[in-house]
Amino acid sequence: QVQLVESGGGLVQAGASLRLSCGASGRAFSNYAMAWFRQAPGKEREFVAAISWSGGNTYYADSMKGRFTLSRDTAKNTVYLQMNSLKPEDTAVYCCAAGRLWWNYRLVSDAKEFDYWGQGTQVTVSS
Repeated sequence: QVQLVESGGGLVQAGASLRLSCGASGRAFSNYAMAWFRQAPGKEREFVAAISWSGGNTYYADSMKGRFTLSRDTAKNTVYLQMNSLKPEDTAVYCCAAGRLWWNYRLVSDAKEFDYWGQGTQVTVSS
């Protein structure tokens, strides 16, 4: 069992940066791939980025490449999403997810493959 709690969201201006954190409880955290998804009002949930259980592999949605960086600190049971050069279209609720799945781009970008979810943190980017 894994419980996830996100933090770090807020209201920023376009071009600013935010770092989201996802703290996990549960002894098996290190065995889980982690990912961030986001959902804007009136839109479907969208994959943002994923990281393997070891932290050695990452995968980003095309629109986030070069702006977002995902990392994990296994000792602290935490993953971090560093978001730079934020745009108004990045406005959404960001949720982290954990799942025991093989590292495969199709799998780690599919929300249905993840077993545990946090409640989300709001990110609002003003123009």
